Amino acid sequence: MNIRHWKSRLRLGIELVALIAFIVVGGMVILSPTLPPSPADVETLTEARYYTKLDSKQVQCQLCFRRCTIAQGQRGECGARENREGTLYSLVYGQPCAIQIDPVEKEPLFHMLPTTKTLCLGTAGCNFKCTFCQNWQISVRTPEETNNVSLPPEEAVNKAIELGCSSMSFTYNEPTVFYEYMYDVTKLAQERGLWTYFHTNGALNPEPLRELLKHMDAVCVDLKGFTPEFYQETSNSELEPVLSTLKIIKEEGVHLEIVNLVIPTLNDNPKDIEDMCHWLRDNLGEEVPLHFSRFFPTYKLLKLPPTPIETLEKAREIALDAGLNYVYIGNVPGHVANSTFCPQCGQTLIWRAHFSVISNQMKEGRCPFCDHQIPGIWESGIRAGEKKSK
Repeated sequence: MNIRHWKSRLRLGIELVALIAFIVVGGMVILSPTLPPSPADVETLTEARYYTKLDSKQVQCQLCFRRCTIAQGQRGECGARENREGTLYSLVYGQPCAIQIDPVEKEPLFHMLPTTKTLCLGTAGCNFKCTFCQNWQISVRTPEETNNVSLPPEEAVNKAIELGCSSMSFTYNEPTVFYEYMYDVTKLAQERGLWTYFHTNGALNPEPLRELLKHMDAVCVDLKGFTPEFYQETSNSELEPVLSTLKIIKEEGVHLEIVNLVIPTLNDNPKDIEDMCHWLRDNLGEEVPLHFSRFFPTYKLLKLPPTPIETLEKAREIALDAGLNYVYIGNVPGHVANSTFCPQCGQTLIWRAHFSVISNQMKEGRCPFCDHQIPGIWESGIRAGEKKSK
């Protein structure tokens, strides 16, 4: 077997292992699944926030960009909020169907508390309809179709502390659809000294977003593409609300990282990527971390190939040329761009292989070689509540 063939087989093996790891890493279910409360029992439900009551017992949800008008007995587009006699209720409050411990790097958040563990929560439902959804098994389901766990906010926070987690994360499906649960858990978590963040499609309306950010330390936003057509055709959604969200997170001073899943033939046009990178630099600054993530065939896009690594490397080159300082390549284990480099002296600061940190040279948020300050949350000993009070 020649060297080239051996290397090719090795890379394929690593990619397969990585794909399996992406699915199962941290996959410990903390509690046994139980059936959700009866959907007919209003007493077990929590009233939704951010909605307007209309005539004829209709309501209009004000939580996300869709602003669904919902008739009596019907649900919003997300499938997780229902109108009962003119009152809007959350059907997923305290009822997660995904509970896992993950490394914070899996989110991905590369500039937040490296190597620490986070307790992740997710529920049924989503307000987007992405054809490439990686978690479609829960995002396209209703609460009645998933195995849910009864986990009130206080119990969730206690479980995170008991298991030695430094943070709590809201992820897997779109956290907007369980806003009330996320908000209450987050507030309690920070009071108990945990860090908090959520991974979102970015379509939350400004008022609920700003209120939530008061209790969040970080946000990871999926910027799925950079054309309105892509958003409409692949997610039945809109680009502008996401751009607005990114600006608000920047304004509120909450740590932000961005993920762009690069899908062959759909959003990999170099000009669109260049436009996106210039927009990020001009509106969010050169310090915002950007992750280009490799697509693997899933859900309704099974016929597309995985993203060529060369495409991701070209996207990273475009981003660096645009002036962004921290640009990563994800879902390619062992790639040099898994790691963090000092933009001033070029030294390796955090050496990663996929989600694993091999070495961390950072010293109190600075490069030990040139003393350049690196944006992020680096001190695990400084709890979120203390930080926000300064």
